[in-house]
Amino acid sequence: MRMDGKFKEHAIETVLLSTSAVTVVILFLICIFLFGEGAALFNEISFFDFLSGKFWYPTSEPPQFGLLPLFLGTLIVTVGAICISVPLGVASAIFISEIASAKVAGMLKPFIEILAGVPSVVYGFFGLVVIIPNLQKLLNLPTGQTALAGSIMLGIMALPTIISISEDAISAVPSFIKEGSLALGATRWQTIHRVTVPAALSGISAAVMLGIGRAIGETMTVMMVTGNTAIIPGFPDGFLAPVRTMTATIALEMGEVPQGSDHYHALFVIGAMLFVITLLINLIAESIKRRYMFKVGS
Repeated sequence: MRMDGKFKEHAIETVLLSTSAVTVVILFLICIFLFGEGAALFNEISFFDFLSGKFWYPTSEPPQFGLLPLFLGTLIVTVGAICISVPLGVASAIFISEIASAKVAGMLKPFIEILAGVPSVVYGFFGLVVIIPNLQKLLNLPTGQTALAGSIMLGIMALPTIISISEDAISAVPSFIKEGSLALGATRWQTIHRVTVPAALSGISAAVMLGIGRAIGETMTVMMVTGNTAIIPGFPDGFLAPVRTMTATIALEMGEVPQGSDHYHALFVIGAMLFVITLLINLIAESIKRRYMFKVGS
């Protein structure tokens, strides 16, 4: 009987190890394919020229492949989304965890989880029908398809991730820490501001970084609401102008590009850049989580 239990345990460990190994191999093969296809572009142009190029005209003669307008378009939309989602997300997490009653918190959590499961194309339709016309009318713009519209939609889409992870981190703070603060004469708001939130900083920081990763990697919504104009945006007026993001460029052009052309390889380079950016964001989030992890008794 004991040998049978050991055999089952060994079989389970083998299956789990095999699954993990297959995942790593698949990721490795994706990296080889992505970077291999992209590297062929640099037989024609230099890597520095691609990074610093100010124009994205892949069908002109000669074609111009400049990442700068696409990167800055992605950056300005992402920065706007962060400015919207982080304050609202952290404040909502604090409210659910520390202020709301158990009944209210129990109603809000499923709603937030539903928001996380809504398809991005639905957010895009909402942006087209509601956000864009109102922005155009309110700000008297020639078009409502702007970086600001993209920032608003991405901010909304990043909220569930930031709220859920931040709320879990805040709820995980031991109760005796809060009780000790209150016993020393701190008010409820002082305890939240100076004790609870700093103690949950690692989880909140990780939530913010993952929210940024969600914003950078989104495709369908930004393709529908940002106008898709590959120009270098100004600051801050660039928020009120059409832009094009890196993800939208791949989605718009990959279906029509001749396979094996420079344009084809340039799109793979953009994909590789997005892969590297997302990897760095996840590494930073993990580093922050480990560095500032709250340890009971420390």
